[in-house]
Amino acid sequence: MVFMESAQDVVKKDLAYINEKLQEEFSRMEGKNLLITGGAGFLGYYLVQSILFRNDQVEPSRKINLTVYDNFIRGLPDWLKNLANEANLTITRHDITHPLPKDIADFQYIVHAASIATPIYYRKNPIETMDANVGGLRFLLDYCMGRKEKGSPVEAFLFYSSSEVYGDPLPENIPTPENYNGNVSFTGPRACYDESKRYGETLCVNFARQHRLPVKITRPFNNYGPGLKITDRRALPDFSRDVLNNRDIVIYSDGSPTRTFCYVADAIIGHYKVLLNGRDGQPYNIGADTPEISIAELAEEVIQISKSLFGYQGSLVKQLNKEKDYLVDNPNRRCPIIDKARSELGYAPGIGLKEGLRRSLIWYSGNRGGEEA
Repeated sequence: MVFMESAQDVVKKDLAYINEKLQEEFSRMEGKNLLITGGAGFLGYYLVQSILFRNDQVEPSRKINLTVYDNFIRGLPDWLKNLANEANLTITRHDITHPLPKDIADFQYIVHAASIATPIYYRKNPIETMDANVGGLRFLLDYCMGRKEKGSPVEAFLFYSSSEVYGDPLPENIPTPENYNGNVSFTGPRACYDESKRYGETLCVNFARQHRLPVKITRPFNNYGPGLKITDRRALPDFSRDVLNNRDIVIYSDGSPTRTFCYVADAIIGHYKVLLNGRDGQPYNIGADTPEISIAELAEEVIQISKSLFGYQGSLVKQLNKEKDYLVDNPNRRCPIIDKARSELGYAPGIGLKEGLRRSLIWYSGNRGGEEA
C-alpha cells in the first residue's frame, strides 16, 4: 500500500481549493443567511463544509449563517452530526415535500438540492422524487415571492436540475449545449426524475420571467467524489466498494456507454458560481467536457490507480443485471458543452480525471460505511 494522504487530508485539500476559487463569491455572502435543502446528501457534503471552512478563517461579522434542511431519509451522516455545534450552522429535520416550517428564517440565498438522484432509488420512489423536484420547489419559490412582497427579497436562488433533462441525446447533439431540448421518455422508468427536473426548470424560468425572481439553474454532469456514499449504487461507489473488498469490479452492461466525469470540488465551485453570478432564469451545464470515456475504461482507470494505492489485484467482470429495467432509457453518451459557464461565470474545472479518481479512492478508503437508501 503506497499512499501518504488520509481521507481527511483529501477533504482539507478540496475545501482549500474551493475557497481559493470562490473568494469573491463567498465575500458577497458575508453576514447573510444561506439555506441548503438536501444538505445531508452528496453535493451537500462540500456545499456545507466549504462554507464552514471559510467561516473558520474570518472574523465573526464576516461569517455566513448556514441552515440545512433535510429529511435524513438515509440517516444523519456522521460528518454533519460532527458539525452540530458549529456556531453559524443550524441543522433542521424537514421534508421538503411538506409545507415550509412556520418559523422559517429570512434567507438571502437558497440552494434547493433536496432530491433522490440515484437511478436505482428514484425508480423505487418515483412519486417522492417528483414531489421534491416540483412540490418542494414550489414551496420555496412561493417563499421567495412572500419575501419580495415584504420588501426583503431573496438575493439568489439555485435549483439543482440535472443533465438527465437531455435524456439520451441524438448523436448530432453530443457534446450537448444548454439550448438542446432533449430526447426524453416521459413514461419510462427514469421519467419520474427526468421529467420532474424538466418541469422544475419550467417553474424556475417562469417565476424569473413573470415575478422577476433571481432564480438560476444548474445542470450537473456526472459529478463524483467525496460525499457520494459508497452505498449509493452508482458506478464509482460500486467500483470503490469492490476494490476495498478486494474483489473483481463488476459492471452490469457491456461497458460501452460513455461519460465525462467532473470531480466534486470543481463541481461545487461551478454550482456556487451559478448561484452568485448566473443570469436569472438561465440554466448552466456544470461538469467536465473532457475526457469522454466508457464505463469500462473508467473501471480500468480505477483498477490501475487502486493497484498503486492499495496493491489491488482484481479485474473487470461484465454481467447482466437481474433488474430488467436497469438500462432502459440510460443515455449512451453524456458530454456537456460548458462554454456558457466558462464565458459567463469564469468556470474552469482544474482537477483531472486521474487525480479526481485518486482522491476519491483515498476518501472511500476512510469512509467505507453508509446507510442504504
